[in-house]
Amino acid sequence: MKILIVSDTHRKNDNYMKVLQQAGRLDLVIHLGDIEGSEYTIQEAAGCPVEMVAGNNDFFSNLPSEKTLQIGKYCVMITHGHHYYINMGNEMLKKEAIVQGADIVMYGHTHRPVIEISPQITAINPGSLSYPRQENRKPSYIIMELDARGEAKFELNFIE
Repeated sequence: MKILIVSDTHRKNDNYMKVLQQAGRLDLVIHLGDIEGSEYTIQEAAGCPVEMVAGNNDFFSNLPSEKTLQIGKYCVMITHGHHYYINMGNEMLKKEAIVQGADIVMYGHTHRPVIEISPQITAINPGSLSYPRQENRKPSYIIMELDARGEAKFELNFIE
């Protein structure tokens, strides 16, 4: 199973379209918010199921602020993260995800990529495809793949 994880496109969808072409066949796309009215575009271009949550800039969206998904053997909580003061760190969000029974929590909002794997919880943030804030300032996304044994592997990718 191959899953594209993106966030914070802020209605600038050119890099999203590039990533879809580069990634090849996908089984699922997860968008972690700040879509800003591009829900239809994101969904139609994917060519596979899409899961989305609302971000702090999705003012008129009907999307939920968080969701729980079952991906293979993993319970995955997806949220934008702003309700968990994520700019101050991801500890509060990880604790909440554990309480909700999640194995993996995915969030956006900070525009900085994170792959943090621990025995209790895996925290994933793909960064931003439109306004990256990490040191190299390159738009980023994550590919999650489940191997033949159903184990999750995460790969952080950048657009040059």
